[in-house]
Amino acid sequence: MTDAANPAEPTDPTDLGTAADETEIDALVGRLLTASRALVGVSARSLADVEDTVTLSQFRTLVVLDSHGATRLAQLAERLGVGPSTALRAVDRLIAQGHAERRGSEVDRREVVIEASTQGRDLVAEVTRRRRAAIEKVVLGMPPEHREALVEALAAFADAADEPPVDSATLLGW
Repeated sequence: MTDAANPAEPTDPTDLGTAADETEIDALVGRLLTASRALVGVSARSLADVEDTVTLSQFRTLVVLDSHGATRLAQLAERLGVGPSTALRAVDRLIAQGHAERRGSEVDRREVVIEASTQGRDLVAEVTRRRRAAIEKVVLGMPPEHREALVEALAAFADAADEPPVDSATLLGW
């Protein structure tokens, strides 16, 4: 908590402080929930044309494979936040559809790695292109004076969530 004698001292983020602070936090969380709902809508619409090809969870698996390259099953499961058997089922379906491939590791021939196929990478690129265009349309609908503040706020939010920054030229599928 900020010391009254030293107002420059940082506050403890776990101490919400006054009722005004709690109201401000509630309002901010509400706005973020609304924004996340809008982003989920954009994400869902960008996947609409490929829903008969892959499910949302399979697409997420493809995005992880596309962004990380050849990956062991245990690493993939950890990155997805699922158990190895769940990851294996998704991988098996993606392989059957031609979106992923399984091969021996170049580092250790006893290991098997999974990676997105050319078809899978193309699918991620197409969905990402659609998502990026939809988000750009929303951003262009914002007042220009709010855009820089949004970038700064989202960067701070991502930092607080320990999410690594992405180069603006890099396309993220998720």
